Amino acid sequence: MEILDEMLSSLRLSGGLFLDGEFSAPWSVLSHITPEDCAKFFPVPEHVIGYHFVRSGSLTCRIGDGTPITVKAGEIVLLPRNEPHILDGPVPTRTVSARELLGPPEPDGLYHLRWGGGGALTTVYCGYLGTVEADHTLLQNLPSIMTVGVSDLPDQDWLVRVLDFAAGGLSYNSPEMVGKLAEGLFSEAVRRYVSAMPAEESGWLAGLRDPAVGKALSLIHRRYVETWTLEQLAHEAGTSKTVLVDRFRELVGDSPMQYCARWRMRMAAQMLRSNRHNACSVAYSVGFNSEAAFSRAFKREYGVPPGAWQREHVH
Repeated sequence: MEILDEMLSSLRLSGGLFLDGEFSAPWSVLSHITPEDCAKFFPVPEHVIGYHFVRSGSLTCRIGDGTPITVKAGEIVLLPRNEPHILDGPVPTRTVSARELLGPPEPDGLYHLRWGGGGALTTVYCGYLGTVEADHTLLQNLPSIMTVGVSDLPDQDWLVRVLDFAAGGLSYNSPEMVGKLAEGLFSEAVRRYVSAMPAEESGWLAGLRDPAVGKALSLIHRRYVETWTLEQLAHEAGTSKTVLVDRFRELVGDSPMQYCARWRMRMAAQMLRSNRHNACSVAYSVGFNSEAAFSRAFKREYGVPPGAWQREHVH
């Protein structure tokens, strides 16, 4: 799915922070990293994606009072929106904040966290990625918690090698390299998740796999400057207007034209955030014939004019 590759690329992930954890039963840890925590490794991002790779043993991961998700050796648990979450060993106990347990990185550049009651071991690699968009469409449509197996596919075991390589001290001396490794890890995990979704699944991610909706989404994303009509979009997607609208609403939740307008504003916001364009140049870059019309459309979507939005989001 080319559109999924494009969405992953547009995340513009940066940096990478790895932690080597060794937990002995019983144990329970509250985990959460803020963008400010990443400052020593890379420029402070607007949003952080977290993940934990279980090297041995097992754990459960849950957000608040949600259902615990079991993660076994060879599996990754991803938290696309990085909500505070609790990691429990097979025998849970009183929860302790991981932040309270961390000391400075050791000479190899890793944080090494050892905690628990001395029983059966669970070993974990923890990683974090930063991106400039907290409300990115892909991140908002992924579940709060995802688990993906990596050691169950012999021809795809490069992910395990990536994690072992990243734990060799590169995180401190070469954060950019680690960031690229972690980016590949996240992207592969998302692709596997989407591929494994049940056929009856609905939502934006399911829309990527639908022939008509997926084609329409790809056209909207790639050619957002064009002033699409429903007739044109349906024709190029190879379906009727009625089928496209019905399938689009069923899977994505909006009409094709509503989605098209919002996506154009999202691209405008990306240009403004880069601080290389002013509102006038952005207006014409996303297909508007006047700055005034663009400003009205942008304010409808974001609540403030483009100039004010840019001043707030460029640091």
